[in-house]
This record gives sequence, C-alpha cells and structure tokens, in this order.
Amino acid sequence: MTILKPGTHYWCACGKSKNGAFCDGSHKGTDKEPFAFEVTEEKDYSICGCGKTKNPPYCDGSHDEK
Repeated sequence: MTILKPGTHYWCACGKSKNGAFCDGSHKGTDKEPFAFEVTEEKDYSICGCGKTKNPPYCDGSHDEK
C-alpha cells in the first residue's frame, strides 16, 4: 500500500524505474510511456509493482497468476 496525495501521478510502464512503481524517466529511449493517473483523495492505494495488472496502475492480483 502506498499513501498518495491528490494530484497527477505517473505509474512506470517500462519496468526500469528505480523509484518503484512510479516513473523516474528511465523509459527514455524505449517505446514505453508512463501511465498518468489522477488521485482525488489522500489515502492508501495498492499500486501495481509487477507490471502485469489489467487495471493500471492499481494492483489486481495478477502477480499471483501462474
């Protein structure tokens, strides 16, 4: 779980970020772009860290699929 404040956040879609599930610009030079998403309420969010979610940027349990 990650506490996020209201505003625009950028989920890493390339898997190269050194900032966990959030974009740090490491996608430069790839064909991937970060996924922008809006948060309207400060609270804990389950953000996908494996990149397999079908509901980006939120974890949907896809990391458990075999």
